[in-house]
Amino acid sequence: MKTVITVQHTQSQHHINGMIGSWTDWDLSEIGVQQAQRIAQRLAPVVKDQEWCMYTSNLLRSKHTAEIIAETLNLHPLVTGALRERNLGSAVGKSVQWFRENMQRQEHSVYDRFFDDAESRKDVWDRLLPFVNEIITSGDSNVILVSHGDTLSILNAIWLGMDADDLNRCDLSGLAGGVSFLYLKDDGKRVIRRLSDMSFVAE
Repeated sequence: MKTVITVQHTQSQHHINGMIGSWTDWDLSEIGVQQAQRIAQRLAPVVKDQEWCMYTSNLLRSKHTAEIIAETLNLHPLVTGALRERNLGSAVGKSVQWFRENMQRQEHSVYDRFFDDAESRKDVWDRLLPFVNEIITSGDSNVILVSHGDTLSILNAIWLGMDADDLNRCDLSGLAGGVSFLYLKDDGKRVIRRLSDMSFVAE
């Protein structure tokens, strides 16, 4: 059986300063650093006595979360652009208020883009799909992925074998610091046993 643990990066500066996350390279807040340390401490007994590999988004808030966890677990995070958050185009580097006042269109389906130069959720799906398939077919039995909220919500749907259009009707989203447990059973069945478990960051 293959086990994949996903970690949504912990509190970032953009969570508290009113700015857009997306491809803006925000670091973790002080609280986010502490949350990542608690995740590391609580994951340690879960992953002990097994070999694990770790992948992280190349955006700073995800990389920093991964590095804190990796130090405790004695892992070396592999950085990949596949796990980046969705690119919001013209809104990158802008405030949430600016985004709301200037978006070119509302998002009604996975194919819609808030701005002409932004990614749609389908674009992220297409970016993630080869990476998820690579994880599934790899010889690694135990994998940790550190990424972003919207990206992981799409990854969850891919893991369950859903179609991109299914995201027009449902979502599998989590919260900052949430830890999820995904399994590929020997019979090929894909399972999510815990989705965005927040006990790993609880004080």
